[in-house]
Amino acid sequence: MSFDEAACKALIRPVVGFPKPGVVFRDITPLFQSPRAMRMVVDAFVERYVESPVTHIGAMDARGFLIGAVVAHELNKPLILFRKKGKLPADVLSEGYQTEYGEAFLEVHADSLCEGDSLVLFDDLIATGGTLIAATHLARRMGAHVQEAAAIIDLPELGGAARLRQAGVPVHCLTAFTLDEQ
Repeated sequence: MSFDEAACKALIRPVVGFPKPGVVFRDITPLFQSPRAMRMVVDAFVERYVESPVTHIGAMDARGFLIGAVVAHELNKPLILFRKKGKLPADVLSEGYQTEYGEAFLEVHADSLCEGDSLVLFDDLIATGGTLIAATHLARRMGAHVQEAAAIIDLPELGGAARLRQAGVPVHCLTAFTLDEQ
């Protein structure tokens, strides 16, 4: 089944004023409630990475887990979880970053990647790029190479994809929304 961008975009619900006034939240819940749309999204990512030199899949807390876990399973690759502060039980590496709403910390188990590993980082969307840049810094601290940052949605006006590219990380998104697009 080929990827139908228009069909997937139609299932991404805009929620105006969430989590604060002036924000249009892009809710991917309806997309995951459609087996056809979920299959299109997964197939598009699997097709892109099936022949790549990627050794691991990294997934961002929490919505990145939804797609990252399925893609890791389909590609038979280890899944690395990048979590919000205080959620991982063993020794962690931590990285602070700025979000659209303030400051946050991202953590990963300190033994999850090794020198020479290569990974794709998954999140549901790219806004300011803070989470994915923090994950890139954590992966690099362990000696791993970030092959690409991948997401279902890009919000290009917020500049996250551009920041990732400036940090040396290629970006692949299935669709994009402008800030005023409903």
